Amino acid sequence: MKSLWRGYLNTSLIMKITVALVLGIAVGVIFGKDASVLSPLGDILIRLLKFLIIPLILFTLMVGVNQTSVNKLGRMGGKTFLYYLFSSALAIIVGIAVASIFQPGTGMTLDTTEKFKVPENPGVTSVLLNIIPDNIVTAFTDMNLLGIIFTAIVFGIAISYLRSSAEYHELGEHVYKVVNGLNEATLSIMKVVLQYVPIGIFAIMANTVGNQGLDTLVSLGNMILVLYIALFVQLAIYMIALVGFKISPGKFFAQARTPMVTAFVTQSSSGTLPLTLNAAKNLGLPKSLYGFSLPLGSTINMDGAAIRIAVSAVFAANVVGNPLSLTDMMVVVLVGTLASIGTAGVPGAGIIMIATVFAQLGLPMETVALLTAIDALVGMGCTALNVTGDLVGTSIIDRTEKDVEDTSKAY
Repeated sequence: MKSLWRGYLNTSLIMKITVALVLGIAVGVIFGKDASVLSPLGDILIRLLKFLIIPLILFTLMVGVNQTSVNKLGRMGGKTFLYYLFSSALAIIVGIAVASIFQPGTGMTLDTTEKFKVPENPGVTSVLLNIIPDNIVTAFTDMNLLGIIFTAIVFGIAISYLRSSAEYHELGEHVYKVVNGLNEATLSIMKVVLQYVPIGIFAIMANTVGNQGLDTLVSLGNMILVLYIALFVQLAIYMIALVGFKISPGKFFAQARTPMVTAFVTQSSSGTLPLTLNAAKNLGLPKSLYGFSLPLGSTINMDGAAIRIAVSAVFAANVVGNPLSLTDMMVVVLVGTLASIGTAGVPGAGIIMIATVFAQLGLPMETVALLTAIDALVGMGCTALNVTGDLVGTSIIDRTEKDVEDTSKAY
């Protein structure tokens, strides 16, 4: 038994996850909805990952702030936000282009008896206000990632000020050592959690496949296929961007594949955040950057969801027999990009974004109800791309920062 456990520990994590993925699909297909008996094992994984989110963001970012200057932090923050804005817009354009070629939904008829109540869109203003929490405690209990990021940066800067002052230098160093120690303790806990990830993935995959079944996949297969083609086109663009910035795609995906697969199965960018942060650490990226960019990205940068908006809009327009015009497509890009920020951190954000765009274009909400039938199947690929986009952006921004440092040294 000990040798079996030792063999499990020594097997690479991606190999264990791959085996778990295949076994989960097989169990889901064979046992169908009876596979839901395994769902508690998947719930444990989700809970463990969420358990780590707050300490990882808080301590990683506070330590990271103390490893760089405030000016550099501000510069990286500006680059991060601009990248996420551009990336989301590009993803929507890719989605429209691919969907316009394959025209999903053509020939389908709409069931008008299907109704769907769309959750309220909080809007961009509400999201921006949530960056500054009116209560630190509720920011943590409500899992307000933007509020947690703000708190971590403020306290990180305060500790940096204490360390640099003559009067409070010693006190600042003590506080920093405590925070750094808590950060290392959190990383140690994560190493243990990583061993459970394959078990949780197996359970979630079996439950998802068992509940969705093959009928749903066949009935809306064209829509699903087109969406995944668009996701792979965006992934190819990421690879081209990595090569363009002289970053090895092989080295990148060797570390990124674990959070990508986990995001694919769990359908949660924020839930996968502990593994995404770990991948950034293994890629040698600075804490001062990824401690900020990845939590922010998991909240507002949703390239996969952006592609889903675009493909869904083309699909819905074709179902009602009124294909999108060029003007409509421009509206999708503009509204979809803003909606991806305006629904940050909201449960069911993907559906809200789709509904927001549909309302702007006058598309029937019954098509949203139709799309919820494949929510899990498309959500898996979209979430995996969301996480990939965050890591690609962080890697590119890090490369640009190194180029700035090299230029300044040359002078």
